[in-house]
Amino acid sequence: MALRRGMYKTPAQLRAMVEPGLITAAALDAVRALIAPGVTTLELDAAAAAVIRSRGAESNFQLVRGYRHTTCVSVNDQVVHGIPSERVLEAGDIVSIDAGAQYRGWNGDSAITVVVPDAARPELVAARRRLSEVTEGSLWAGIAALAHASRVGEIGDAVQSHIEASGEGYGILRDYVGHGIGRTMHEAPSVFNYRVADLGPRVRPGLVLAIEPMVVAGSEETFVEDDDWTVSTVDGGDGSHWEHSVAVHDGGIWVLTAPDGGASGLAPFGVVPVSIGS
Repeated sequence: MALRRGMYKTPAQLRAMVEPGLITAAALDAVRALIAPGVTTLELDAAAAAVIRSRGAESNFQLVRGYRHTTCVSVNDQVVHGIPSERVLEAGDIVSIDAGAQYRGWNGDSAITVVVPDAARPELVAARRRLSEVTEGSLWAGIAALAHASRVGEIGDAVQSHIEASGEGYGILRDYVGHGIGRTMHEAPSVFNYRVADLGPRVRPGLVLAIEPMVVAGSEETFVEDDDWTVSTVDGGDGSHWEHSVAVHDGGIWVLTAPDGGASGLAPFGVVPVSIGS
């Protein structure tokens, strides 16, 4: 029971998680602005690192044993955990960036997907943008579900339902899931992106979750590349990854890694986020 009590933060602790969430969002904004043909994934990583340091925070990715970068940058058939390198982005690439910041002992974690424009291959770009849009939409469907859920497992049902409703036949990674977040980047509970029989812990004020659907254009089967980190699709299909850290509090929910608290993303679902009180 002690573990489950530890899942739920106090109002003061929730307030302390606002700034690391905003720092994480700012780092990803800086990366998004740089994505273009000819840019290396290591340059994207450096941009995120500069923002995090400038805000007096540190990369929580670098606190993971054996990982020395600020971000994970995954391109095309790489779905998650891609290591920044001298790889040069090309027109038409689909690029997922995952980043997190630790500030005064509290953590933020978020991910975005961007498709590099390519006028010569409009059909490829359209297909990749559709994958990203459906993945992002499933993230917001999961966050919206959290606003009225009784159990954590209801999030995965909403995510899967949104993806199925797209009619695209996309796959959802099964071996990689979302998580609680707080004093450390990865905490209980697990947040599945698909339906599960055991709906898990109760949703109540103080719960903070990193919800992160990882969706692929084809088969869900993946493998870990020789670098021991990068997760890629076996069939070579494209991947997309979107993530936000979200707090449940007495007044409602607030997306910690979105500057507007998630207002724009939640609007289509009829959910209005409520800021965490002072």
